[in-house]
Amino acid sequence: MGEEECVNTFEANRRHRVLVIDDTPAIHEDFRKTLAVSEPTDKGLLDMESELFGVSAPEPDLGSFSVDFASQGREGVDMAVRAKAEELPYALAFVDGRMPPGMDGIETIRELWQSCPDLQIVLCTASADYSWRGIQTVLGTSDNLVILKKPFDTMEVLQLTHALTRKWALSREIKGRLYKLAYYDSLTDLPNRTFFLDRLEYLLKTNKRYGHTGALLFLDLDAFKRINDSLGHGVGDELLKVISLRMLDCLRGMVPVVRLDSGDMAARLGGDEFAVILSNLEQPDTAANVALRITEHLARPITVGSHQVSVTSSIGITLFPQDGEDVETLMKNADLAMYNAKRRGPNAFLFYRDFMNVTVRKRLALEHHLRRAIAENELSLHYQPQINLTTGQVVGLEALLRWDNPELGMIPPLEFIPIAEENGLIISIGEWVLRAACTQAKAWLDQGVPLPRVGVNIALSQLIHGGFLAMVDDVLAETTLPPRLLEMEITESMLMSDPDGVARVLHKLRERGIKVAIDDFGTGYSSLGRLRDLPIDCLKIDRCFIRGISMGMRDEPILNAMIGMAAALDLRVVAEGVESAGQVDFLRSSHCPEVQGFLFSHPLSASQAEIFLRDNSRARE
Repeated sequence: MGEEECVNTFEANRRHRVLVIDDTPAIHEDFRKTLAVSEPTDKGLLDMESELFGVSAPEPDLGSFSVDFASQGREGVDMAVRAKAEELPYALAFVDGRMPPGMDGIETIRELWQSCPDLQIVLCTASADYSWRGIQTVLGTSDNLVILKKPFDTMEVLQLTHALTRKWALSREIKGRLYKLAYYDSLTDLPNRTFFLDRLEYLLKTNKRYGHTGALLFLDLDAFKRINDSLGHGVGDELLKVISLRMLDCLRGMVPVVRLDSGDMAARLGGDEFAVILSNLEQPDTAANVALRITEHLARPITVGSHQVSVTSSIGITLFPQDGEDVETLMKNADLAMYNAKRRGPNAFLFYRDFMNVTVRKRLALEHHLRRAIAENELSLHYQPQINLTTGQVVGLEALLRWDNPELGMIPPLEFIPIAEENGLIISIGEWVLRAACTQAKAWLDQGVPLPRVGVNIALSQLIHGGFLAMVDDVLAETTLPPRLLEMEITESMLMSDPDGVARVLHKLRERGIKVAIDDFGTGYSSLGRLRDLPIDCLKIDRCFIRGISMGMRDEPILNAMIGMAAALDLRVVAEGVESAGQVDFLRSSHCPEVQGFLFSHPLSASQAEIFLRDNSRARE
């Protein structure tokens, strides 16, 4: 191996630098001859390396060291400091013990370690120069120091040089790996939360001192958990890698548009949360430009294996130091802004404003109490009857979730269901609803109560969750409710969100004998061809169309068309939100078979529903 091809096991293609500090020119020449001229590889040296490091390395070129010389301690220290500043540090220094009239070897070593603490040092000394105790008193104990007694021979110098430079390289390699583990995300290679918070704290202090303005962009991917649940965590991980690369490309691509600073950073904080620091803005609009570019870049379809996935994001922006005197406040306010952006819809970003605290505090309080709602027995089900317009018979009940919290009172489903879907609580809450509805239905059946089908609303994240079907099987086995009495209601928009995934689960439900209804029909954009091919039993027409009857809102022709289409597809129809006799007359004339609404019954508690069912049955006798 030639000098230009030197390969080191730990730092490939780098010649280790050695510094010799000695006031005797003849010593310089001896080191030059020993280290700067290639020598035949010594078998004993390789054996020693193997024993020291436990590895078998390729034969090194022992002459591939870069050697510099200094005649005095101060000169040597200056050379070492300069080399480190140039990022070409010395690995090893041979330091003479006595170099009059300047610093002696011990003082030289002390100053070398102040600026280069990792530097390996060989103290070259005569027997009477220093005692070990005297050396320890000044330098302390260190594994970076070896004492070499004069006179020394070529083999000693070669062995020490080779072993200590390898030790130095190995130490740097290990420290580099540990640093990466501590400060970088192992999946994406972006800086992690620890690195990010350290940088943010430093920049916050710096910007306060110099009157600069920076920005923190807090980014959360929308509905990323749904991707993990439906496509698997492997696909989710690959998606996060692509997103990380796009964020970096986006920041680099902003250079022609806005001035980015060397302190700027993109980081992964954990899960599907990312953050960007813009350290020194000339104007706040720069942060908006960066946020817009990020959302646009991330929204482009991503191909992972055989899957093409589209990702949307929400970004909250805080300016510092204006929006927070410390890191914790700054992060909290960025999170608040992100939450408000998420409520606006996909790919939105918002700057933090003080009023957001009120809204989000209410939301956080709801989430806190919601996490305990099941354990505290605060949830209950009410049941709204569905009536056959021709016979007046109860043909179904829709189970509706209610939450009564001792502190907050009765919370409408429209307030807490979206929160449950965002934070994943909908999985456990949905299971509770299904189990409670099936348990109650089986109890009515056992008591001889005339039992029609029972409808349970299912969220998309439940339906595509990997354990959904197993959970349904467990509930039916536990409650022994006949599957034919259970109807699961999904919204029309769910058919468009993940059409293939939803279709697979619906077919599995049909195989089990469970009925499926499309809720809020008419408010989405589902394909009629897809409706025809899906295992659907019922269409529930959204109340917004019923409300327009006899109000000149042109809903009547649409209603007639929907009812006729359902009949052609052999599907039941339930008109929701019926509240007046005029609406009933129109629906009856349009041959709508079933209705549901306040005109017939408000949602009822379980005991009230039982009375309603028994009374309805007796009236039909």
